[in-house]
Amino acid sequence: MMASDLLLLPPTTELETKAVLKQAALAHRYLAELKGIASTIPNEHILINTLTLQEARDSSAIENIITTQDELFKAELQESLALSAATKEVQNYAHALRKGFQIARQNKLLTFNHILSIQQELEQNNAGLRKLPGTALKNAQTGETVYTPPQGYDKVYALMQNLVEYINDDDMSNVDPLVKMAVIHHQFESIHPFYDGNGRTGRIINILYLVIKDLLNLPILYLSRYIIEEKQEYYRLLQKVRDTGSWEEWLLYVLKGVEITALQTIELVKGIKQVMQEHKQLIRAELPKLYSQDLINNLFRHPYTKIEFLEKDLMITRKTAAKYLEQLVEIGILHKERIGKSNFYLNPSLVHVIMHNGNPQENLNPS
Repeated sequence: MMASDLLLLPPTTELETKAVLKQAALAHRYLAELKGIASTIPNEHILINTLTLQEARDSSAIENIITTQDELFKAELQESLALSAATKEVQNYAHALRKGFQIARQNKLLTFNHILSIQQELEQNNAGLRKLPGTALKNAQTGETVYTPPQGYDKVYALMQNLVEYINDDDMSNVDPLVKMAVIHHQFESIHPFYDGNGRTGRIINILYLVIKDLLNLPILYLSRYIIEEKQEYYRLLQKVRDTGSWEEWLLYVLKGVEITALQTIELVKGIKQVMQEHKQLIRAELPKLYSQDLINNLFRHPYTKIEFLEKDLMITRKTAAKYLEQLVEIGILHKERIGKSNFYLNPSLVHVIMHNGNPQENLNPS
């Protein structure tokens, strides 16, 4: 497909086939279940912080930007840590995602400037839309040009304005919002509006659209892991729509991804809830004077905590915070680590749940 073949939205072909509607119903069912169980977590930052880091890592891995889970966790702790280039890029993704969520939640729409600001946060530059000709998407193995996106600023800008209108104006198309999300993602990837960060920006737009449409209250459903596992199929189907104009297989692929990812995330949230409950019971039994919901929230807001975090969240002195953390180490809830010149305290049970997608393990020994 040549750049000139990319049509304005909405698509003129029938999107909601019987198979698509059937799969959309399943995806909606599990999205609704995920939305419900997420609302039972007492502090939304517990899910936002932990899951955005997971998504940042997985989405960046699709672009071959690789970092370790532990390095990413530590990168969130203090700016003075020396970070690898990959970890810094993944951290930028997490910041861009959180920024986008605040935009989507406050405005319930996604404008052209919103998308630009998210991409700028991601890439840490102000390059904006592509202006120079010559962009082509190539096969990584053969070097063959697979697809040539639209060339020229005016063309790219016009297509982006049309896309933004399609995102925000339901009168343009009354299809199911999950079907519409799949169309939005395909069009954004096909416009390929930026010099860099298109795939990651496009995946952020997916979750923001679910928030805008109130299908989720928090940005906690991410297709990146599904795409990693089905990467060849993802690129094949993107190109098939461009080549043939046939949407059904692509739509089914995305809708199936929503179903699978929602189920995985439900199990993850359940796992976090279970470990939170186990920690509550253990602290109440062993250290009843320490227990508070604010303490639990602190221990689950991020895989690591430190004295300063406890001081702020519990409004206690530094000496008291240090004492609390040492007592939590003694009963096995936290693991103490020295990073640079500071002590940090890892919640190994939370890390295990995140790493194993919802399967808590008691008395996990940190490696």
